[in-house]
This record gives sequence, C-alpha cells and structure tokens, in this order.
Amino acid sequence: MPKKIYTVQLSEKEQEELETYVRQGKKSARAINRACILLLANEGKIDDEIISALGVCRTVVYKMRKKFTESKFDIIGELLQEKPRSGQPLKVDKRVESAVSMIACSEPPPGAARWTLELIGEKLVELKIVDSLCLESVRKALKKTN
Repeated sequence: MPKKIYTVQLSEKEQEELETYVRQGKKSARAINRACILLLANEGKIDDEIISALGVCRTVVYKMRKKFTESKFDIIGELLQEKPRSGQPLKVDKRVESAVSMIACSEPPPGAARWTLELIGEKLVELKIVDSLCLESVRKALKKTN
C-alpha cells in the first residue's frame, strides 16, 4: 500500500509567519528546516527537490507534511518545535546539592586536610542521603553551588 500524499497549502498569514520565522534565524536549525520544508512544499516542490535543497532525509519531509496537514495549530511556532523528551531522571536533586555544599563547607574528617570528591561522596552515602553517587555527580553539584 503506497504512502498517503500530504499536500501542504498555507494561508497567506501562515506563509508570512513561516518566512519571518526563517528570516529571523533565532530558532534551532531543525525548526528552521521544518519551516523551509513547509514553505517549499507550499510552492509545489516534490519531496526529492526539498530533500536536495535542504539536505534532510525523506522521513523528515514526510513527517513534517503529515504533521502540518493532520494537526490544527493556532501558532506555527508550536508546530515547528520538538515535543519535550522525558529524559533520564536527575540523579542529583536540590536536596543532594545542598547536602554536598553543607558537607564541603564543614570541617574535613580526621586525617584529611580538606574535603575531596571521594570523601564527600562517602559522607553522602554514610548519611544515607544517596545510595551511591559517582565523583562526576559530586563535582557537578559542587560546581553549581559556586
């Protein structure tokens, strides 16, 4: 079964909005490419012409055409933006950051001249603030507080 062809027909207002969006150049390259895809598709360009003009893959053009024709967005900018991604949950939250800062500002343990990343990490585990924490996470938490 062949793929459905999505025809892009922009109103004058939408076309003007997209042209302004591209001209300003203040958005991400991906968003600007999406706007260019819609503008070129509106001019009647076929997918192969859009692909060669913008250097994007066929899937991007297909998905952008589909997204535009199937969805109803009042604001063109919303259509061009990516959906937020869930990502990996934070390992170091505000509670851990404040504990790292508090430990670093306190007196170092006996036998140590100063706090090291290893010592701070061990202290966090000892106080049961975290189960485990890598040195890089401790370093980043310290860097945020400074």
